[in-house]
Amino acid sequence: MSAAPGDPLIGRLIDGRYHVRSRIARGGMATVYLATDQRLDRLVAVKIMHGHLADDSQFKERFIQEARSAARLAHPNVVNVFDQGQDHESAYLVMEYLPGITLRELLQEYGALTPEQTLDIGEAVLAGLSAAHKSAIVHRDLKPENVLLADDGRIKIGDFGLARAASANTATGAALLGTIAYLSPELITRGVADTRSDIYALGIMMFEMLTGEQPFKGEQPMQIAYQHANDSVPAPSTVNPDVPAELDELVLWATARDPADRPADARALLEQLRDTSRSLATSIVATGPQQTMVLPPLSTSAAAMTAETQVIAPAGAAAAPPADTGTPRQRLALAAPARRRRGIAIMLVVLLVAGLAAVAGWWFSSGPGGSVTIPELRSVAEADARVILTDEGLLVASETVREFSLDVDAGLVIRTDPPAGEAVPRETEVTLVVSEGAEPTTVPEVRGQPEADARAILEDAGFVVAEERAERFDGEIGDGSVLEVRDAEGSPLAAGTDSFRGTPVSLLVSVGSIPEVRGLTLDAAQAELDRRGLGSTVATETFDNDIAAGSVLGYGDLPEVIQPGDTLPLVVSRGPDLVEIPDVIGLSINEAIEALRAAEFGVDVRTNVPESFLWNFTSVQNVIPSQDGSAVRGSTIIIEAFV
Repeated sequence: MSAAPGDPLIGRLIDGRYHVRSRIARGGMATVYLATDQRLDRLVAVKIMHGHLADDSQFKERFIQEARSAARLAHPNVVNVFDQGQDHESAYLVMEYLPGITLRELLQEYGALTPEQTLDIGEAVLAGLSAAHKSAIVHRDLKPENVLLADDGRIKIGDFGLARAASANTATGAALLGTIAYLSPELITRGVADTRSDIYALGIMMFEMLTGEQPFKGEQPMQIAYQHANDSVPAPSTVNPDVPAELDELVLWATARDPADRPADARALLEQLRDTSRSLATSIVATGPQQTMVLPPLSTSAAAMTAETQVIAPAGAAAAPPADTGTPRQRLALAAPARRRRGIAIMLVVLLVAGLAAVAGWWFSSGPGGSVTIPELRSVAEADARVILTDEGLLVASETVREFSLDVDAGLVIRTDPPAGEAVPRETEVTLVVSEGAEPTTVPEVRGQPEADARAILEDAGFVVAEERAERFDGEIGDGSVLEVRDAEGSPLAAGTDSFRGTPVSLLVSVGSIPEVRGLTLDAAQAELDRRGLGSTVATETFDNDIAAGSVLGYGDLPEVIQPGDTLPLVVSRGPDLVEIPDVIGLSINEAIEALRAAEFGVDVRTNVPESFLWNFTSVQNVIPSQDGSAVRGSTIIIEAFV
């Protein structure tokens, strides 16, 4: 959370209370800053609407609506909103500061989550969402980016910027402002949203947590929207076979295309999720680690062992309903008794197996079933790694997998499969993944490209582009377009430079030209510079015949590089430089010319006397402008002398 270079808000005191310390994140509508509430001496997050949206009443109202919606909620799983106000022309709101990451960042790092993690996160989100639905508030923009995972373990929903009263289910194009990947069919086709639209979004999030990917994909947002409107969400187990059937049913119920087939609100889904969580917890306890203890006598065949560990339902027990009978909700309800019976039966098997503990102890220690922990071999030479694995009683796959790596030198091990730290049976085959060194690439030409396009081009070339970017004023490249690509040390990387895939880079982005201030009053010029995030100082004052006194002539000596937050020198006009016209009436023409030129005037002679020595004897009779006045230094004075 370092300060954004040149950000004019860093260090400012907002509304006389909130001291801005650094920038946390920047979005399409607003930027979020870390600040200190000086009145209550606590850290807060201040969300400030972008200045260019200040004149858009619709955006401004939506921003203020977030504060009103969230302020109505007081729940441990909803980000608290403390205050809302206006700073200059931009609206702001003050929220609870939660150091941590978003669910999106968690998914990007780990991919699919376990069923237990999915249930934990889903329960917290539904708890907060239940409070919103109970207050007749529909979030309308649920997505992993808006689920915050605090460092202390708290899980909270944030960003109620699109929230709306549950009864206000008529919508225009604004209804589609939510992220397209999580929009319900009714929002896409009819622009209508209620509590069940939030349930659909939560179902898509659970699918993504269980599988590591979204159910619908497409190169264009319209392709994804079409699938949401016309296709049913598949069961997560079709992507990840390890997903339990109970979670399949939970996701399918939440993402039913017809809103009438979904839970009525978050409370209904929360109750079912908790029931499913308890049921799965019983099943996991009964069939988890203890199941590995089920061993037949050493002479028993694998077929006999399988037969011994089968669970037969007690006589008279009700048969489980067919998997494809009824709605997902009905299947969840019907499956609960069967799960409980299965748990009891499996527990009986576990008790019977307890007598085999002595045999299992021998088997897993010195016997054939003994396990070995895969050693950490990262950055070890391939030949040495083979020796180490062999010494541990493991087999090394004859074929080595080769991959490019920015971090591991060529010929050294990147990782193993199975991975380091995993306990495996002796003589398990281990595959070595060995580095071929960094994969070469070339810096593409992105100067002048819009920032989003430049990021996509660089990422396609294999670079890792930092979220934070530097800003600079530039008279040639328009606002929001890229000036240069920089390496990790901040040095420019020219297009065509050889590099490696995975190299971190950052962007220097133009914020347009510095403002034109010539002819503006000093106050107007300073206000314009302040609006663009620049400071100003009066460098000098000078006479000017065209610009009125007190107005700005332009800039003084400017630095070669100008960034937001810099202070620019202004040159202010003192008005015209007036000089008193010398008294030349009665002087000879030549004497008058000499006196006027000494006062730095030009001279225009109007006479019928020939230019020769006669000018020394001919007296000036009239001066234009008036002899008694003043004129601008350097202007032309007309003298008249006739005979």
